Amino acid sequence: MRPRVSGPAIHIRGRMASDLAAALDPVVFARDQLQFDPDGWQSDFLREDANSLLNCCRQAGKSTTTAIKGLHRANYRPGSLVLLVSKAFRQSQELFGKVTEFRERLSPGPALIEDNKLSATFKSGSRIVCLPGFADTIRGFSGPSLIIEDEAAFVDDGVYTAIRPMLAVSGGQLVLMSTPHGRRGHFYEAHRSGEFRTFTVTADQCPRISQSFLESERRALGHALYRQEYFCEFLDTVDQVFRTDHIERAVSDSVMPLFGASGETTLQPLNL
Repeated sequence: MRPRVSGPAIHIRGRMASDLAAALDPVVFARDQLQFDPDGWQSDFLREDANSLLNCCRQAGKSTTTAIKGLHRANYRPGSLVLLVSKAFRQSQELFGKVTEFRERLSPGPALIEDNKLSATFKSGSRIVCLPGFADTIRGFSGPSLIIEDEAAFVDDGVYTAIRPMLAVSGGQLVLMSTPHGRRGHFYEAHRSGEFRTFTVTADQCPRISQSFLESERRALGHALYRQEYFCEFLDTVDQVFRTDHIERAVSDSVMPLFGASGETTLQPLNL
């Protein structure tokens, strides 16, 4: 005869199975432990381990989704360093606040040895740290498992240059998320490069944004800003003297440069 399993034992086994499923699948983690039902693109992104770029309209849910990814990484991969980077401390703290909000939904919650407005250190050795967008102050971090750059289109390019080498040894994941802000900067270039797994989410793909609201925004913002903010288009800025496509067409590798590779002019002196 098979031994009879008591009620408490069944409960413990069920909880262990649920926790294992959440550890293996961040979508299960979001639904079962955080009571958050992700959209289709959010599910795909939560399961993605490659470098990712979220080109999303306003209010698409990109901050919420990256907060869940950061919490899942720290909670289930001991010793993980998760960095939240943005242009200003306030923005980083907003994203960290979402992480904290979700962490407080966990029952039981993870054991912490440090918890403040800027960082949390888990007993497992994982850390979540929010940082401002200053290249000189973030270079001391190494070996991150996950870096999330919030509003990346507005973050200084020097910060992007500073954070990429952090992943050289750890092989961690880099996530750039933003609404476009002109055809310039590292967010635009990363979008063009094809290096990142790109998730583009426009306002008409977000079930929480109504058509009536979009129509009112179109009238209020005008065509260009409306297409940028809600349909994720990279457009020229209003203060540009020359259009970006005109500048790009003016550049050619076939034109002989005035100066050679050595820096010396290739022009020959005239014999008068």
